[in-house]
Amino acid sequence: MTHSTPKERKPRADAQRNRERILDEAKKAFTEAGADISLEDVARQAGVGTGTLYRHFPTREALLQSVYRAEVTKLAEEERRLAASLPPAEALRAWMLLFIDYIAAKKIIAPALNAIVGGSTELFQASGAQIKQAIAALVARAVESGDIRADLDPLDLLRALVGVSNVASGPEWQQSARRLVDILLTGSRPAE
Repeated sequence: MTHSTPKERKPRADAQRNRERILDEAKKAFTEAGADISLEDVARQAGVGTGTLYRHFPTREALLQSVYRAEVTKLAEEERRLAASLPPAEALRAWMLLFIDYIAAKKIIAPALNAIVGGSTELFQASGAQIKQAIAALVARAVESGDIRADLDPLDLLRALVGVSNVASGPEWQQSARRLVDILLTGSRPAE
């Protein structure tokens, strides 16, 4: 007699929509108010009851981690979408601009995660791997097309953008980082 493990059921469509609405509203709330948001307000803004919120996210920490993971997943998925729809250099530029938005969200979410759980290095390491993989694929494609120098280290592009956000003391850092994307890409072209 063989025992098989039960298949994981795919969530119902309405349950998946509820989860996504909760994540969207939670991201907005965490970004605006930090870790001390009211989960009841998140549920109300998402148009679900608190029971639905807690069924998906039993703790504040679980919700915060899920918001963070969702942002990283979106960024990784955008790499594939952009690579399929844009020329290599344009795809890289578009993804780097999205990365700036990710950094802006992370600047709010990461401290909240640290405050709640004293750090989430596993979570940050896993997200870092996804982000590194995404930019490496975009840079490889741009190198192959001849748009970018072959000696470019994809992590240098990320470090420059993260550096601008870390040095930034005001809300204008995002505009500065967006300008930096074009400067970095211009400096990354092959020498003629």
